[in-house]
Amino acid sequence: MTARELNAAGITDPALRHAYQRCRALNAQHGRTYFLATRLLPLEHRAAVHALYGFARWADDIVDSLDSTATPEQRRCALDELGRDLDAGLSPGRATARPVIRAVADTADRYAIDPQLFRDFMASMRSDLTVASYATYADLRSYMHGSAAVIGLQMLPVLGTVVPAAEAQPHAAALGVAFQLTNFLRDVGEDLDRGRVYLPLDLLAAHGVDLPLLEWSRRTGKGDARITGALRAAEDLTRHTYREAAPGLAMLSPRSRPCIRTAFVLYRGILDAIAADGYQVVHRRAVVPRRRRALIALDGLVSRARARHRRTPDAVVHTGAPNSAAAAAAVARRPERSGAG
Repeated sequence: MTARELNAAGITDPALRHAYQRCRALNAQHGRTYFLATRLLPLEHRAAVHALYGFARWADDIVDSLDSTATPEQRRCALDELGRDLDAGLSPGRATARPVIRAVADTADRYAIDPQLFRDFMASMRSDLTVASYATYADLRSYMHGSAAVIGLQMLPVLGTVVPAAEAQPHAAALGVAFQLTNFLRDVGEDLDRGRVYLPLDLLAAHGVDLPLLEWSRRTGKGDARITGALRAAEDLTRHTYREAAPGLAMLSPRSRPCIRTAFVLYRGILDAIAADGYQVVHRRAVVPRRRRALIALDGLVSRARARHRRTPDAVVHTGAPNSAAAAAAVARRPERSGAG
């Protein structure tokens, strides 16, 4: 993380700066699409976003990493320990030595993010240790409240809105769900290797697909028209969720919109890549071409430049209010800026 980003956010403590840098590294390593979009945020907001996503990636790695040799029991113990450290970090007067927890707790404090959102996230991570599939989409949505929707809700106070936060929250939650549904569709093969199926079983069954058929396709590299039909239906479901989320883009602070709009377009573009590849996600990941990613990012840069110079004196931006003296002092030290660096 650049010194300019940390300085703009009012983060001066060396240990805390290191903690935020660790989160940025996690985001860069695991979230290429969103990391690219994050570069379009105002400088002073980037550290908080990296903290939120870095923590989420860290917890997810405990549960899902294919490179880890940890046993299920070891993963459970690691997740329980992380949960205890998180509770300590979010509790007034308590502290944790873990850098990632320090950063996310500091962000939660600065932006008055509801601690329950983090607890809901951890509950969904724990379910991944024991739940391998979901019978219905309603069951899956319950899981995704904690694993995805809460991420959008955590982000909202950082991004700021031009409407009361409560009005934007359903759309922010839907965007988190849309992103995760996209990941589920893209990662069908990898999830099978983990022994999991995140596409609703009733959706698969409606097209004549079950787990043995998916495993056969993964093992042999052969396709099946029934699987293709089910994947198309999952794509339609995901696109519908993007439509639920779309009205929320205009509700965000003008300075945050280029980032989230770019992430929106990039992630939705993964669906286009999946279709263009003939729905081969059981066998390989679909990837948005680098040139396409670059063009979308360039469009985001143009939008950010316009936002920097646009004057909207009548717009009131609603952001999370710091709830500690230290955070308030940090905000007071931030220079007044009309845009991001």
